[in-house]
Amino acid sequence: MLFQNIFAELRAIMLEAAPGMTVAEDSPSNLTLKTHWIEARTGQPAWFGWIAIKKSYVAYHIMPLYTLPALEAAVPEGLATRRQGKTCFNVKKTDDAVFAQLRELTALAARMEPDLRAAIGA
Repeated sequence: MLFQNIFAELRAIMLEAAPGMTVAEDSPSNLTLKTHWIEARTGQPAWFGWIAIKKSYVAYHIMPLYTLPALEAAVPEGLATRRQGKTCFNVKKTDDAVFAQLRELTALAARMEPDLRAAIGA
């Protein structure tokens, strides 16, 4: 039950912080947000964010981290210990400080959508 509660909190954070994105999937264990515009390389809407319940944590992905150096530079030190790969942060327990940092980073990524579109859009 713990991971479902964490997922619900992270889901609310992502939806609130990135209101201009399109919900591509929304299930009890997975949320996928995509842009409303088409990515040039794939011909599909670009991935913005993804949250999934895994076996030992809840994964929170902010996909523009792949492309935007300024966003990468804005990742707070407090999230560094939770980082897996380039875009994923793992959350194993309720932590208001981590939630606040993810909210801020996600909102920044959403504000940087024009930069993302310029980098990978059509």
